[in-house]
Amino acid sequence: MEDKDRRCPRGKLHCYNWLEDIPGGMTDFDIVEVQFKNTRKGFYRNSTNLDLAPGDLVAVEASPGHDIGTVTLTGRLVALQMRRANVKPDAEIRRVFRKAKPADIDKYEEAKARENDTMIRARKIADSLHLNMKIGDVEYQGDGNKAIFYYIADERVDFRQLIKVLAETFKVRIEMKQIGARQEAGRIGGIGSCGRPLCCASWMTNFVSVGTSAARYQDISLNPQKLAGQCAKLKCCLNFEVDTYVESARRMPPREARLETLDNTYYHFKTDIFKKEITYSTDKQLAANLVTIDAARAFEVIEMNRQGEKPESLRREGEAKSGAKARPIDLASQDDLTRFDKTKKKKRKKVKQAPAQSEAPQPQKQPKEKEAPAQPKEQGERKPRPKNKNNNKKGPGQQPQQSPRPEAQQQQPQGQGRIPKAFIDNQE
Repeated sequence: MEDKDRRCPRGKLHCYNWLEDIPGGMTDFDIVEVQFKNTRKGFYRNSTNLDLAPGDLVAVEASPGHDIGTVTLTGRLVALQMRRANVKPDAEIRRVFRKAKPADIDKYEEAKARENDTMIRARKIADSLHLNMKIGDVEYQGDGNKAIFYYIADERVDFRQLIKVLAETFKVRIEMKQIGARQEAGRIGGIGSCGRPLCCASWMTNFVSVGTSAARYQDISLNPQKLAGQCAKLKCCLNFEVDTYVESARRMPPREARLETLDNTYYHFKTDIFKKEITYSTDKQLAANLVTIDAARAFEVIEMNRQGEKPESLRREGEAKSGAKARPIDLASQDDLTRFDKTKKKKRKKVKQAPAQSEAPQPQKQPKEKEAPAQPKEQGERKPRPKNKNNNKKGPGQQPQQSPRPEAQQQQPQGQGRIPKAFIDNQE
């Protein structure tokens, strides 16, 4: 348990010590790596042979006084980190005084609590002096006798008057350090558009300039809102895969090449680097009559055009028939959030139809419908009697015929109480 507690948690610019399990890999080198606030690190010599492990708070030499930091790396791996940081072998390396005492930690916490207020007041002072600069971060030394102000400026700034005012206001020694926009984002930290911590805050130590050509090689739309990171500069990740795209583009036909057939002339529309397929269109500006072929076929057509020949179609003879039957697969529908709602709607429809079908054969309602014609059965014994036209009562035989009932009821009242004229004439 003690070894696990002494390990440094994963944080900014974390380095995995793969020599930890090797005998002698942790003790053969007397220089340790110490990390301070955010991404500031330094290398210090363990001249007193202290038992240091990643995660220990130590008091190291500073000018003036001492500073408090956390040990992040020990052993032979520190030599590789020094080489990566371009630290020369003959450079002066400061010492590790001791492990931090409770009094040192309390003083360090008090100085650390003043950093935010100091930064806000320093910004107001710089604005009152009409200096074109932005103070992005303030870091107090462990003993509280010194403060480092990190600022960003597009032009050269004369901050001599600013230093005098800051020293009189905060009663500490002032040090000004100019950083870039990428370094400021690394110090502040954050989450990128990929959902992971920023590369400049997690592992990147050197920043290479990024140009818009990297986006053009990868066929990325030149949208400033999507290409810019939190530092308002082009994203560093645009340079990660650009070499692969450049190598793959060398094996593809040139985009300026035109492919001529017996019917049309095709122009380059888009390229799929990973599938090594090119899509051609009959119009330079619009997507018209799109045809997708592989790179090998494109080279064949280009060679045929050089020799003065024109094929009937861009596709091969066997690919023309198979291409008509092929159907595109919509992979985006698999990640659609509404795919669960569609299944629920289907289940609800089935549940609603089930009771409608079950109500028809219910035996409870059938006897009620049969009881209604049971009453005229008693009157049905009068069947031998002649039907009276004036009688509006319905017989049992007339029950299933529902449509003629209203017509009969309308005709019967017309004949009541009338004597035909022909019968009167015959009587006379």
